Amino acid sequence: MVDISLIAMATGFVLILIGLYGALTNGNLLRMIVAFTVADAGVNLVLVSVGYMRGRTAPILDSAVPAAEAVARIIDPVPQALVLTAIVIGLGVTALMLAYAYRLYEAKGTLDIAKFSELKW
Repeated sequence: MVDISLIAMATGFVLILIGLYGALTNGNLLRMIVAFTVADAGVNLVLVSVGYMRGRTAPILDSAVPAAEAVARIIDPVPQALVLTAIVIGLGVTALMLAYAYRLYEAKGTLDIAKFSELKW
């Protein structure tokens, strides 16, 4: 039987590779932004799958988990907190990239990065 965390980790790595491929091969800024977002989702999935432990419970101390055996039965909440923080940061970065793409479209009338020759050497 395959562990669910291995499936999640493999799916995360596939999403990362799809995102990197899309970001490197597309010339359209919007497609590149979507590709970066897909890669970001893959990174978050890998981080969550690293923190997963089979047979453990949420890190909430109540009557379901006695305090004496809490260390052996709860999951470390740090990877979950890191992923929540990464989701918020990723949303901000995506919004910033979309704002830049909009401004570039207003200035040049296109989203093709080959048309932006001012930044080339």
